[in-house]
Amino acid sequence: MNRVIPFRRGLGAAAVYVRSAPGTYVWLLILFVTTVALHHMSPEFEQHFLRRRSTNIHELSQNPVRVLITSAMWIDGGHWVPYAVLYTVFHAQAERWLGTLRWLAVCAAAHVLATLISELALLKAIHDAHAPQSAVNTLDIGVSYALAGVVAVLAYRIAPPWRYLYLATLFAIYTVPLAGSRTFTDFGHFLSVLIGLGCYPLVRGCGKAWNPKETLAALWVNVRA
Repeated sequence: MNRVIPFRRGLGAAAVYVRSAPGTYVWLLILFVTTVALHHMSPEFEQHFLRRRSTNIHELSQNPVRVLITSAMWIDGGHWVPYAVLYTVFHAQAERWLGTLRWLAVCAAAHVLATLISELALLKAIHDAHAPQSAVNTLDIGVSYALAGVVAVLAYRIAPPWRYLYLATLFAIYTVPLAGSRTFTDFGHFLSVLIGLGCYPLVRGCGKAWNPKETLAALWVNVRA
């Protein structure tokens, strides 16, 4: 009986946490369903299926609204669990802090703007013969641009000077790949970070910034007590 009560409390706390970030976990549920669906497709059909939902140059020129929405409902590679962790750590925290509508605005801005700008850059590279013509059909789906934008906007949730350490780590993570490979997706991720940081007006009035020092001090007091 003593073991059942903590288990029920844990489930209750998890349920409360999920309800506090409904957009995050509805999106995560959609990704779970679509990932399961991908696992039941043959490799050849999967590539054709995803390419039709890709935000590549060809599909953007034909069905821009449709592919901008549907591309954010699939994960290339079929590994859902890492995204469940990342969504809980970043998306859920941002949604709880900003509220669902503001969080969704950050996601949409990062996903849409980074996609369009990076694909325009790729189109120019094709035009200048720096990329092959076949790149117009490049597979480009996923949720990483929105995630990068949300990770960036969370910098405003952290009080200085910890914020600057967070930003330094953030730029190191997203700048090193761009400096090394210079692919349009690396460029898109870097743009997403800048777009997320540019969403500062959305964070105004969302409460006091979190100070890790205060949290650690409170934990230390509780341990000593």
